[in-house]
Amino acid sequence: DFKYLGNATFNTAVPSAQGSVDIAQEGDYSVWVWAPGGTKHQVALSTQRFLVEQPENKKAPGRYEWSNAGTLHLPAGPAHVAFFSRPLDASGGLGFPRIAACVLSTHPELKPEKLLGDRLVFDQPRAAGDRRAEKAKHTNTVFTMPEFTSTEVWEAYAAELRERALLSSGLWPLPEKTPLNAEITDTIDRGEYSVSKVRFEAYPGFLVTGNLYKPAGEGPFPAVVNPHGHWEKGRLENSDKCSVPGRAITLAKLGMVAFTYDMIGYNDSLQFPHNWGGEKEKLWAIHPFAMQLWSSIRAVDFVEGLPYVDKEKIGATGASGGGTQTFALFAVEPRIKVAAPVNMISSTMQGGCLCENAPILRLSNSNMEIGALMAPKPLLLVSATGDWTRETPHVEYPAIRSIYRLYGAEDHVQNVPVDEDHNYNQQSREAMYRFFAKWLAGKEGFENYSEPVFQVEPDAALRLFKDKPDVAQWPDKDALIQQILQQRRDKNAAQTQAFLAAGGTQFEDEYRKALRLVLGIVQPAANALQPERVSKEERDTYMVERWLLSRKDVDDAVPALYYRPKDATPQNAVLVVHGQGKAALADAENGGPGPLIQGLLAQGKAILAIDAFLIGDHHSPLKTTERYREGGFMDTFQPTDTGERIQDVLTALAWLRSRRDLSGTIDLVGLDQGGLWTLFAAALEDNLRNVLVDMNHFDAGNDEAWVGQYYVPCLRAIGDVETALALLGIDGGAAAPGERLTVFNAAALKSPVESAAVSISPDALDTGALLKVLG
Repeated sequence: DFKYLGNATFNTAVPSAQGSVDIAQEGDYSVWVWAPGGTKHQVALSTQRFLVEQPENKKAPGRYEWSNAGTLHLPAGPAHVAFFSRPLDASGGLGFPRIAACVLSTHPELKPEKLLGDRLVFDQPRAAGDRRAEKAKHTNTVFTMPEFTSTEVWEAYAAELRERALLSSGLWPLPEKTPLNAEITDTIDRGEYSVSKVRFEAYPGFLVTGNLYKPAGEGPFPAVVNPHGHWEKGRLENSDKCSVPGRAITLAKLGMVAFTYDMIGYNDSLQFPHNWGGEKEKLWAIHPFAMQLWSSIRAVDFVEGLPYVDKEKIGATGASGGGTQTFALFAVEPRIKVAAPVNMISSTMQGGCLCENAPILRLSNSNMEIGALMAPKPLLLVSATGDWTRETPHVEYPAIRSIYRLYGAEDHVQNVPVDEDHNYNQQSREAMYRFFAKWLAGKEGFENYSEPVFQVEPDAALRLFKDKPDVAQWPDKDALIQQILQQRRDKNAAQTQAFLAAGGTQFEDEYRKALRLVLGIVQPAANALQPERVSKEERDTYMVERWLLSRKDVDDAVPALYYRPKDATPQNAVLVVHGQGKAALADAENGGPGPLIQGLLAQGKAILAIDAFLIGDHHSPLKTTERYREGGFMDTFQPTDTGERIQDVLTALAWLRSRRDLSGTIDLVGLDQGGLWTLFAAALEDNLRNVLVDMNHFDAGNDEAWVGQYYVPCLRAIGDVETALALLGIDGGAAAPGERLTVFNAAALKSPVESAAVSISPDALDTGALLKVLG
């Protein structure tokens, strides 16, 4: 029997570490300790203690070496283990070196370093040092906008930003636009304009509430949608800092229809609180940002449908959180012709509310790039000296203007800085009136326009409900979420079947791209790789190499063991991804590779075994690596752990394809929790021969299981496992004719594509069966 006790067993963040280990069988055990030179240690096992003094290695001071502490007899069952360490000179405090690992073995001739050669990449206790675990983007990260050299380069990038914005909110493909059932009531005529109460249904039963300000006359008039932002009174805010009804009145006096509407949880929009939801809802891309974005799209539908509105002249403006809603809307809605996001687009603050931070929205960008999606249409940036837009004149504005320059439309973008705190005050509004009068209404002579005196209606005259909507008539939050969730299930099924009926190529192109954007995947080319070989060892019939696989400019690190028979003939390769890391593929009793890798070597295959993100050598035997986190919106700015692990599979596949000593034929095997990572990686990868996926009895229909094991926001909204299986089952996919997808340990799982190349079984496959498929 053999027991390796590393950091998974003990908390070694303090000088003494203790825990228990299960002894499988009674026997005499040698005790081996991995410790640095110049230290002494006590190892307590059950009732016995061992004193270990590790002399200093003068050629390599501080180097960790293995030493035999002695032998003891242990009965079967749990054994208490504790380590106590200190320097030989008895000095030092909490930071002195400690035991990295302990090995118990019934083999008296054991060489622990030989055992670890197929478990660890390093011969010293250290972690891989993956920058993805050490750094985190967040809403207050300082961003720099990339340079774009042509409209073609920008538009390819912009198309992905738009698609990701839709994916982030469950709006890809766009859902059916159900009847608005709009009601315009309680009109107050003020001569130059009128104001009415409005409600309509963005989804069946989900109300958007607000006020409509209409100029006197028949039209056709331009129209402006007005999201309000995080002011205390929302769309009813009428203060020196911001007057939402005041700007709507003035726009109406200028001959433009203005619609002001509630953010979620404000005033009359009370079916949801403003902040709500969690990871289960995010799996389906259901969250406050998504509900507000769809409300804004339907607001455009509402004003466009008014008989007195010019459908070709629709604009949008809002400040603060309303500024976020403004640029989110024009990012995905081509009907917005002129826009003014006020006091919001920043390189240093991306929005501080849940309603501004959709998952996956900023995986590769900041609000500057989203703002630039308006190009070349007219865009006004109003900034303030007293908030996060203080640098707009010399940072954000020039960055966005560089995109307008590509179109020869620099005169279509303008910045007006205001010496004030965070606001949409009179000076800021006047800048917007002048811009909209020129670019939306087509009026001349408004360069010095000043806002006239206005009289705002009492709140009670503008409100639709004294309290919340009648719950007997309108569904509550939970009912609406279930309704939207079912709509997304139905949309996925219908869309998948429609694409497949039209031909697999369209489905493959569209859904593979969507899957890549949701996961945050970058498929690296060979020139993007920066691998480092840590060591090389020659054995009887094969070589083993230890690698860190990295991508340039990312500084990630994928620890890997590469086995290759001593045969000069280019070999087929197998990538094996185990949920517990490459150590799970080693021979735990005798050292060397375990039976699966031994069997593949016997078949003449080259084998790569990796530790995916935050597994195995991502940790030191001395300390567990914790992913650095900052802020409350991690999934807005970087891929989740599951997304990074799928990325690592693709990085490893790219490395295998770059090897000139291989044939180019690759099989992919995912075991334990690694099965699902490999399923999605295979769905994104061309030209794999065999793909073997261990579903590990995962319940793919259970949202809690997804959150607990494989959290990726928005993934279920595009079909998750069924989409991956469809991509692998269609002609031209990774499991095309002559290739094969084998899924096992899969209960109640069925491919949406009937294909002889796809085999799904609820049963397990032992090593012999795996080798037979791969043979």
